[in-house]
Amino acid sequence: MNTHICRTVQEIQSVIEPLRREGKTLVTTNGCFDLLHSGHIKYLCEAAQLGDMLVVGINSDESVRKLKGAGRPVQSEADRALIIGSLKMVFGTFVFHEDDPRAFISVLKPDVHVKGGDYTKDILERQTVEENGGRVEILSFLDGRSTTSIVSKIRG
Repeated sequence: MNTHICRTVQEIQSVIEPLRREGKTLVTTNGCFDLLHSGHIKYLCEAAQLGDMLVVGINSDESVRKLKGAGRPVQSEADRALIIGSLKMVFGTFVFHEDDPRAFISVLKPDVHVKGGDYTKDILERQTVEENGGRVEILSFLDGRSTTSIVSKIRG
């Protein structure tokens, strides 16, 4: 496996820094990625096409519980990082514990930070991305595909 599955943003930063000095472009995104589905795959494929390295910040278990409520996440942060990190289009993953991605964006300073089509360009992290010379891109969204709907269907 060529992917770098890291525990912290500092660890992934040490991996990508030499490549950034060579001129490689960094694309970042973040999310819970609790149960992998076709919407995630399409989104990550599109994100990876925007640069040389796609790095994915995985929300910690605690932050997923805050965002999604009791009973979530279904899978642990370590498992979610391994699953996303094992995908061919992903260069690396790490777990972040903050409530939003601005702290890791300040460290990684991506060339492009992406979000899915269920967001607008007016996202919380936009200012941090742009202050560090990057841009925000909103990608497509496959309607009806979500971990929440899968969990609801399973629980019947």
